[in-house]
Amino acid sequence: MVVNGNKKRKITHASSDDESHEPVTSKRAQKDFFKHASNWNLEQDYESRPRKGKKNDKENTKLPVKSQDGRLEILKSLDPDDDAESIESDTEWLEGRDDEVGSEDDDAVDEKEEESEIPEAQQILEAQEELAKAAMALNENPEENVANLKTLAKIGESKIPTIRMLALITQMTVYKDIIPGYRIRPQAEDAPKEKLSKEVRGLRQFEQSLLAGYQAYIKVLAHCAKSETTPIRGGQSLSSVAVTCACTLITTVPHFNFRSDILRILVGKLSRRKLDNDATKIIQALETLFRDDEEGRPTLEAVSLVTKMMKAKEFAVHESVLNLFLSLRLLSEFSGKASQDTVEQQQTSNPKKKQREFRTKRERKAMKEQKLLDKDMSLADALVSHEERERMQSDTLKLVFATYFRILKQRSPHLMGAVLEGLAKYSHLINQDFFGDLLEALKDLIRHSDEDAEKGPADEEVADNEENEDSVRNLTREALLCTVTAYALLAGQDAHNSRNDLHLDLSYFTTHLFRSLLSLSVQPDLENTRLSASSATSKINVQTTTVLLLRSLTGILLPNYNIRQVPPLRLAAFTKQLMTTALQLPEKSCQAVLALLNDVAHTHSKKVSSLWNTEERKGNGRYNALSDSVEASNPFATTVWEGELLRRHFSPKVREGVKMLEKGMSG
Repeated sequence: MVVNGNKKRKITHASSDDESHEPVTSKRAQKDFFKHASNWNLEQDYESRPRKGKKNDKENTKLPVKSQDGRLEILKSLDPDDDAESIESDTEWLEGRDDEVGSEDDDAVDEKEEESEIPEAQQILEAQEELAKAAMALNENPEENVANLKTLAKIGESKIPTIRMLALITQMTVYKDIIPGYRIRPQAEDAPKEKLSKEVRGLRQFEQSLLAGYQAYIKVLAHCAKSETTPIRGGQSLSSVAVTCACTLITTVPHFNFRSDILRILVGKLSRRKLDNDATKIIQALETLFRDDEEGRPTLEAVSLVTKMMKAKEFAVHESVLNLFLSLRLLSEFSGKASQDTVEQQQTSNPKKKQREFRTKRERKAMKEQKLLDKDMSLADALVSHEERERMQSDTLKLVFATYFRILKQRSPHLMGAVLEGLAKYSHLINQDFFGDLLEALKDLIRHSDEDAEKGPADEEVADNEENEDSVRNLTREALLCTVTAYALLAGQDAHNSRNDLHLDLSYFTTHLFRSLLSLSVQPDLENTRLSASSATSKINVQTTTVLLLRSLTGILLPNYNIRQVPPLRLAAFTKQLMTTALQLPEKSCQAVLALLNDVAHTHSKKVSSLWNTEERKGNGRYNALSDSVEASNPFATTVWEGELLRRHFSPKVREGVKMLEKGMSG
């Protein structure tokens, strides 16, 4: 059929009667044809499709035909092969369109099928190669290959835990290497556009891309750290790897953006009574941060988060978390006096006003410009001024003291040792106005410990101690720590000069220690070190009972602030009591007590030498070793007869110590 010399081609299916032609489309093409036909633009696509060239090699043998209007027209060949070619080309076009549309729906399914067909070991090997290639490109030229950060993050979205771990560690290593030594200011969307050079514009784009990638990575770390996953084949779990990456970042790049987010990840893992391996890593990382922090701001943020976490958990945390405060640089750098509310700075400058020097208007203008220039330079160098660092240190110290005082009031038994140890360490930084309340809190603690010792532990406390073996309450140890802390507070600064004004009376601690010496001497665990989970990471609050006893006695008998004003009655009472307790003490403890008495003899031999001479008694009446007060014991009414027994002690070192003591007293 010919119309105006043009051949009409069919786009629909070929006739079923013609057995020489194959079906144009398959069943799948027919189904998708009607499904996606509304989305096609068939006419436009068919029009833009390139046509095949005409075959001029065949010669037309048809004669011209005269039409009705008298014109001659040449008939074109109706070759069946040509018609079949046209139909096949149309079929190819339709099948091509169908494949393009159907591929969009089948790509995800095909990828999943391919991934499921690939063995896991091969996927891990391919992921390692891709991670190594992307990381190497970033290390060589970060600015040009910053897009590889997205590649690393994409690989980390795998469902295979091993690949996710490798991606986390690789990203951590890359960020640690390419992060600059300054904070990046986030670019505001509504910021005015500036005319920048090509280099500056490229640097800005790199910084913003780095910031976006790093923020996304921190969010992934936070999500993985919270997920409870099982270790893989005896190795680390995904949560443990995330914690390790966060610890590495907080110790290597603490100055960079999103520091608070990393600290929240770490502090959230410390809110438990028992510590695991991840918590031990976190404690070590935070201790390193506190020791190496020269700016003060990261330390303040970390201490603030730790104190808030402990307060929210009602201080139901491990004591190692509280011992983190002993790693602060405040112990060696800060010079002010502080309490839980106020901070007093020492005046280093001359309070007298200096005489004003005459300067001309030009000189004043030049000085003002120089000050502005110095200010800009300090901001550019990202240096923290001395005043700013002291302000942050004072805020940190206030948080520490507030936490200590809250725990003292709450009397958390498993944290008492850590609190008292911390107060003894920070005694030189405590404000004198804070002493009265603090000493009263220590006295209350000793009173309550004595009452608890008489009543015995409650059922709830016993159940608590069975669950937490490291937090078994030792009432004797608490009392000794209170005494040590009280005398350390007095010796740590010049508070002894104004103790009359402050009404500081430490006789309560002295009397309590004197009454408890005899019961202490028969305890079986005097020389046992207090082992706990914290001893692996810190040597805080692990001293033996004997060491605490000697520290208390040294503060009472040999105070470093005023060693000459110790009353003779106190010296004689403690000397007689210690010689009596030496008969029951273990070998090493006995040697330590005799060494302390040798120091007393070297300093106060004239005050107590009469105890070794029966002909020089200064007292009348009877000696009462069980007296409720030191003065009422009447020590000068007796003699030190225990030396005769200690001369026959089984230990040669004890016998030698007794001979040195008698020699010191006689000299």
